Amino acid sequence: MCNNQLKSIIDNSNNIVFFGGAGVSTESSIPDFRSESGLYKTKNNFSYPPEIMLSHSFFSDHPEDFFEFYKAKMIYKEAKPNLAHYALAKLEELGKISAIITQNIDGLHQLAGSKKVLELHGSVHRNYCTGCNKFFNLDYILNSTSTIPKCDVCGSIIKPDVVLYEESLNMNIIDEAISSIMKADTLIVGGTSLVVYPAAGLIDYFKGKHIVLINKQSTPYDRTADLVINDSIGKVLNDVL
Repeated sequence: MCNNQLKSIIDNSNNIVFFGGAGVSTESSIPDFRSESGLYKTKNNFSYPPEIMLSHSFFSDHPEDFFEFYKAKMIYKEAKPNLAHYALAKLEELGKISAIITQNIDGLHQLAGSKKVLELHGSVHRNYCTGCNKFFNLDYILNSTSTIPKCDVCGSIIKPDVVLYEESLNMNIIDEAISSIMKADTLIVGGTSLVVYPAAGLIDYFKGKHIVLINKQSTPYDRTADLVINDSIGKVLNDVL
């Protein structure tokens, strides 16, 4: 019944924005952060908790430890898009989805074929020299002969273009995300617990007709949604298509 409702909403919408979190990529075997099997709750062999190791100050003060953790726990180069990614790309191709806003850094939306993707927290596929700003791809980071990747031009440390703790989000991306949400007639939110701010607060800018929440667990915004589906996002979107 819920899937029929979702199909009806999609069929009658012309400007859908999708806002997704870690749950979109867990079906591609990329762990989330806060679930029982997530990055923050599983044991690891590192000396510091993930929240510390993924901070700007830790990157600056302990770059070798940072990159050991980053390469081991944040990069999943072999991961492939799942049913959710492909369904969203298809909806964009059909002219239904105008933008995808994601908290993920894995680039799987683009790999599935999505064109308009706003990455709130950056991407592992983009990396920049902290000295001269030269761009480096993911392979350069992974194939670096030293634990700390260095620029081949100036020798400075290369930083992944991901938003670490203590860093601000890219305001150009935020502004574009807000603009997209404000123009949308339907907002589909999937795979996110909606507890991480300021990203979760983007929902408050929606002024359209329908808010749909697809998440395996309940969220603080369930009461404000027109439709709540507690199921696999890949299964739900694939069934609708």
